Amino acid sequence: MTSESNGSPPVSTRLNTVADGVTRVFTWEEGARIEVRDLGGEIVIEANAAGLKTLADHLLTLARDGTPDGAHLHLEDSNGLEAGSASLVLERCDGE
Repeated sequence: MTSESNGSPPVSTRLNTVADGVTRVFTWEEGARIEVRDLGGEIVIEANAAGLKTLADHLLTLARDGTPDGAHLHLEDSNGLEAGSASLVLERCDGE
């Protein structure tokens, strides 16, 4: 992970999503840095403390009561993740 933040959103970034009439708000902690690397046999998610809190908040947002099955958030290189990161999708799946 680099010391510069190339892809993390600015502190004011909030993403509102609506699925099945339910609005969910995803926010990023100030200074959040998240990098995702695909090493072939394993995925590494490397983040600073703010980045880890941001990911935890995203997961808790998807876990809230009333969030529909299939609700998801795409994080990509320079769109929520550090430049050069592999894409990451966080998705709620209540079915088997």
